[in-house]
Amino acid sequence: MKSEMPFHGVPSPLMRGICKRVFAEHEISRAGMWMNDVLSLWRGARFREERYAAIELTSERRARPFHTMDALPMFEEMIVDGAWWDFVDAIATHHFSAILVNEPAKMRRVMLAWSRDEDMWKRRSSILCQLPFKAKTDLEMLYACIEPSIGRSEFFLRKAIGWALREYAKTDAREVARYVEANRARLSPLSMREALKNVPTSLPTSSPAPEAPRRSDEGDPPSPPRARRAR
Repeated sequence: MKSEMPFHGVPSPLMRGICKRVFAEHEISRAGMWMNDVLSLWRGARFREERYAAIELTSERRARPFHTMDALPMFEEMIVDGAWWDFVDAIATHHFSAILVNEPAKMRRVMLAWSRDEDMWKRRSSILCQLPFKAKTDLEMLYACIEPSIGRSEFFLRKAIGWALREYAKTDAREVARYVEANRARLSPLSMREALKNVPTSLPTSSPAPEAPRRSDEGDPPSPPRARRAR
């Protein structure tokens, strides 16, 4: 993966193993201390794996009770500052889903607001935050989070829409087929192709998205921009 932040070159399994051993001896008993430690790792990182380590610290089992709205500003900084899929997706699909479980009403309101935010990565996070929920997915919320970005041209928004629908199709393929057919004129070919990957072709509304000439915003993802600080 191209990145302006250099890599140490440590394979992911080895990096996770190191983090597991180090964090096993690290005190994680208070939410404030945990968040300070995560942000110290994140802000002080000079190599990409060091930021991965910060995300690993957020995933520590002992930190699960701290996945509340109080932790959202920390995660927001990491998303806006990290501004790339490898950071954003790990946070949105694991930690935001946990906050939704712990504080559903408050987190739902925030995710709906993020779906209309100027920041593309906050929009992507709102679309992906229910990815693990399967049959417990709030479809009204998912579609509401997709809606502000359905006509956007950014690769990472189009891909997120397709990914979220593709995952839900494992639970209800007919519903995803219905949604794609109803929004065929507005969904990008990329989003439709991704959404229909888990939809049987036997479903009457699951005809595949037409193959269109590959556009620059639907090909390989661009290189990551320079990191920004959360505002």
